Amino acid sequence: MKQICIILVHPYERSLNAAIANVAAEKLQNSGYEVKFHDLYKEKFNLILSGTELVSDESDDELLKVHQKDIANDHGIVIVHPNWWSEPPAILKDWIDRVLRQGVAYDFAPGDNGGGLPMGFLKAEAAVVFNTSNTPEARENKIFDDPLERIWKSCIFDFCGVKTFERLMFRVVADSDEVERKVWLEQVKCVLDRRFPGLA
Repeated sequence: MKQICIILVHPYERSLNAAIANVAAEKLQNSGYEVKFHDLYKEKFNLILSGTELVSDESDDELLKVHQKDIANDHGIVIVHPNWWSEPPAILKDWIDRVLRQGVAYDFAPGDNGGGLPMGFLKAEAAVVFNTSNTPEARENKIFDDPLERIWKSCIFDFCGVKTFERLMFRVVADSDEVERKVWLEQVKCVLDRRFPGLA
């Protein structure tokens, strides 16, 4: 069975992010996929990257090993997080630093110490990111130049070998009502149908 990993990154269990992740999990399971669901806050994912881990790529953190194994074998990746200061929450940034390591998500050619082009190792055929924000779209694009798009599409997934990417931002969450949120959740299902069609 093809495996898809869902990474939820929000501290409030009744948040829109949690609803998006739960709808995504149900949709993908109903489509025939095995879902690996990781809630970084509930799992208490360790943010600390030690000096030893940095230089050796070795750790005795068993949860970290689970995440690295899952991400390396995924058919697809779904990440759900809010836009905080035009960046992912700190715990997700540390997840990236510790999970998407050289030798796990990418590597360089022999003799290349890191200045050349990386070879992406991730097997995922597609990655989807769902974001929530309280910044209007025009302001996000004009003032901030939508940094989350660059971070996920170019700096992370393309770097790690995942060429099919889609990101959807839901906004303005603070001004939304229940009806609008239901529409958003239906949009989540549509994106997943497009990127991860049901298995026959």
